[in-house]
Amino acid sequence: MTDILVLGGGYTGVAAAIRVAHRTRSTGARVTLVNASPRFTERLRLHQTAAGERLADHALTDVLAGSGVEFAQGRVTALDPVRRQVSLGDGRTLGYDKLIYALGTVTDATVPGVAEHAHVYDDYAATVRLSEHLDTLTSGTVIVAGGGLTGVESAAELAEARPHLHVVLLTRGRPGSMMSTGARAYLDRALERLGVEVRAGADITKVLPDGVELAGGELIHSDATLWTTGTRGLPLAAESGLTVDERGRIVVDRVLRSVSHPDVYAVGDAAAVTQKFGVMHGTCQGGIPTGLGAADSLAATLLGRTPPPFRFGYVHQPVSLGRRDAVIQFTHPDDSPRRWYLTGRAAIAYKETVSSSPLPQFKLLKRGLVPVWAFGLTAGRS
Repeated sequence: MTDILVLGGGYTGVAAAIRVAHRTRSTGARVTLVNASPRFTERLRLHQTAAGERLADHALTDVLAGSGVEFAQGRVTALDPVRRQVSLGDGRTLGYDKLIYALGTVTDATVPGVAEHAHVYDDYAATVRLSEHLDTLTSGTVIVAGGGLTGVESAAELAEARPHLHVVLLTRGRPGSMMSTGARAYLDRALERLGVEVRAGADITKVLPDGVELAGGELIHSDATLWTTGTRGLPLAAESGLTVDERGRIVVDRVLRSVSHPDVYAVGDAAAVTQKFGVMHGTCQGGIPTGLGAADSLAATLLGRTPPPFRFGYVHQPVSLGRRDAVIQFTHPDDSPRRWYLTGRAAIAYKETVSSSPLPQFKLLKRGLVPVWAFGLTAGRS
């Protein structure tokens, strides 16, 4: 019996576990998914949780039911790719023959004060703490640091749901800088309508208990600071001896195996996956396809076949602007913007379809079906 461990129970890890269990059923492989929390977190909706919306709870055991995947709750504290062992925080040690590493990333806290004073989206519990803190404020200022898609969605959501708070979006560049001119202009108008103060060209050098300090010494008061400016791989990968890039992500080959330890596959945000356009950046859009790709690659190897190289290209940039507005930028495979974009009701429906698609599509994966549109595989996986 081949023991396959999947570390991480997010979108990518769940997709990989279900897929590899189905694809290796004939080999008698045993697939176990390890996750610190028993809860499946919809990371695409964390900004909604921060704004005070209480979403449905999904137990990982329910999500995995009927897939043949066993669930082991525990926080991974060490990985030994030579002995092929994983250590958990409660003292258990799990052995494996093949491993899929899907532990994602954590907030890049290299700016002084981020770890001590900023709120982050590293997990559901941290997001709930932010929401509970905001519940205590009858007035005040909330700073959202970072003008990427996560920062924009968070600023818009918080401003709409909590109009008594003043939301300030601080970014080095322009919000939505990856979008086309038309989509970016629409985004700007939406943020203005919601009352979000945008400070472009702001370089935060320190996070304080009650604000932030900018390059040049300017201090901006804040009753809560949300940090969304970047992520890094968990130290676990580098500490285990796996080859990682400058951001701590595991470097993989064309079939998503670690270049230093080929019994380890890395997927999602935790992997540095190189395509023709460069290294993929972390999104659910790209993460789930890597999970499916690694599962297919691993299964092919166990079945004595040559796995095909992983190929991917981006399709869209869906951005919610509160619960009543959105903008969808369609992209070239390298994530550069096309001319076409959606706004308003059509964009709201599109965004909600994207956000709600993983859970029902996991059910299709259990039956061996691959809904191409739902997992972004229209972009070139062969």
